[in-house]
Amino acid sequence: MANPTATFETSLGTFKAELFVDKMPITAGNFLKLAKEGFYDGLHFHRVIEGFMIQFGCPHSKDPASPRAGTGDSPHGRLKDEHPANAKISNEPGTLSMANTGQPDSGGCQFFINTAHNARLDWFSPGPSRHPVFGKVIEGMDVVQSIERTKTDRGDRPMTPVKMIKITTSGY
Repeated sequence: MANPTATFETSLGTFKAELFVDKMPITAGNFLKLAKEGFYDGLHFHRVIEGFMIQFGCPHSKDPASPRAGTGDSPHGRLKDEHPANAKISNEPGTLSMANTGQPDSGGCQFFINTAHNARLDWFSPGPSRHPVFGKVIEGMDVVQSIERTKTDRGDRPMTPVKMIKITTSGY
């Protein structure tokens, strides 16, 4: 059975990702649940670092100017870190990874899309700053790169807000 997909309609265009429920059922399943509930619709990318990643999913980012953007948690709480033996997926360009606070088991709703190969964030990295990869962009990487090139302020926040209009899922 094929993995489900998510279509991300943003103010800069649309991209699509495969979600690895076969290898990362907790993390991918959490993302799917939030997307189906409409949690992500209307939020903004709150952290964009060219040559690294674009981050999204904080509930406080509904207001793109909120100083709390990047600090919010999921309405369903935090997840246990997921690094199964059969899912040694590297943080390569185009992969979706669960964001966390740098502490174990602190991910919930925020995620990022790698725009470079960030191996230092992989399962084998020392310390708690490991980020589980739970999906990969399969269409529209040019849109992801367009978001990555957005001019940002000193806090890595896009100066022109980039809005997630809607995330739709299929195959789940």
